Amino acid sequence: MNGMTNGTANGTVKPADLPQTVLISGASVAGPALAYWLARYGYRPTVIEVAPSLRGGGFAVDFRGEVHTSVLERMGLLGEIGRRATGGGSPMAFIDAEGRQLAALPPEFAGGDLEILRSDLSRILYDHSLRAPADETGSATAASTTYLFGDSITSLTESDDGVRVTFERAAARTFDLVVGADGLHSTVRRLAFGPERDFVSHLGHYVAGWDLPADATDLGARPVGYSEPGRLVTVGRTPRRAHDPGYTGEIFCVFASEQELSYDRRDPDAQKKAIAEAYTGCGWRTPELIDTLWAAGDLYFDSISRVDVPHWSTGRIVLLGDAAYGATVGGMGTGSALVGAYVLAGELALAAGDHARAFARYEQQLRPYVTPCQEGGRGTGEFLAPATQEAIDARNAALNDPAMVRAMLDQGNTLSTGISLPDYAALVAP
Repeated sequence: MNGMTNGTANGTVKPADLPQTVLISGASVAGPALAYWLARYGYRPTVIEVAPSLRGGGFAVDFRGEVHTSVLERMGLLGEIGRRATGGGSPMAFIDAEGRQLAALPPEFAGGDLEILRSDLSRILYDHSLRAPADETGSATAASTTYLFGDSITSLTESDDGVRVTFERAAARTFDLVVGADGLHSTVRRLAFGPERDFVSHLGHYVAGWDLPADATDLGARPVGYSEPGRLVTVGRTPRRAHDPGYTGEIFCVFASEQELSYDRRDPDAQKKAIAEAYTGCGWRTPELIDTLWAAGDLYFDSISRVDVPHWSTGRIVLLGDAAYGATVGGMGTGSALVGAYVLAGELALAAGDHARAFARYEQQLRPYVTPCQEGGRGTGEFLAPATQEAIDARNAALNDPAMVRAMLDQGNTLSTGISLPDYAALVAP
């Protein structure tokens, strides 16, 4: 690599002055993945998570194409994730108010090449980050990952030597670097870059999901979706979860709202009220489905939004995953988060302590890849919950055209493979 001052004769780079301490905010996907790679390269990562433990919830995420699967393979996780995969979804039928099928959504649209429950993926990444190998032989690193659950960052103060971090509960500490991998509503981004309104754009829709109660045995028996202008409600079962005790299915909703809703994101009752109001008067069996909302304990609810940050780093602080380049649904966020973690850690290792160089290279390589992927988020709400009956009919007609379906899937696969990944492990000397 041009400009490296500590390259070895075989072209690899040996990290200098390690271990460096890195605080990572967020323990969902990007954070533990980054912690794994950093520990493998000899860094000392600490992950902080506001939730008291790893988050549950049964909703699925997916990986598409050789770039996503290549990162999983290099992490040694492809086989394990394959064993825990959902097996993909069943084709979901779009129906009318009488339950008659109008079109079908192929399972590849939602499931990609490999689909896994987010909670399962989070647990796998968490466990893996605690036993990061130093090399391909599986030897353990001296460095390990520390997790702090049930806490959050309250301030970040940068100096020439590091970033002093204060927390709600833990004692203040200084870290060499800080990474915001804490999602669409990132605390690190707010503290270091500015208010959320400067970086997050509402794309005109909201998304919600929750599990059916155990006694709703008939509602989730058939995977279906019912559309009216500006709103969609679906219900069905994830194949892998069909064997879970008490599991009868899950509900997924998308509805249009040109203006952002005003509600407390930490108040589940306020969120449930907003969802119920959006589906007032909706046909088919929607009232029955919405009635199950009030007893749901695992509600997911958020706007479909897009994150655009002009520069992903400032000084010793850098953003990763949804905090930097998120799109709530349809933007291949899970795969992009893992690719981003791989690239960020690899560039830090190659830069041998020069974080400014590493952050610049990380953004230079990743931004052209993730920006087109984000565009999928803009169209997802309009595709799932078209604004007019004419648009609903046009969507259904497209799904009934095999050539159109193949073209849409090919476009997604092209976006997911739009980056060439360096083999960082081969470039960084052990």
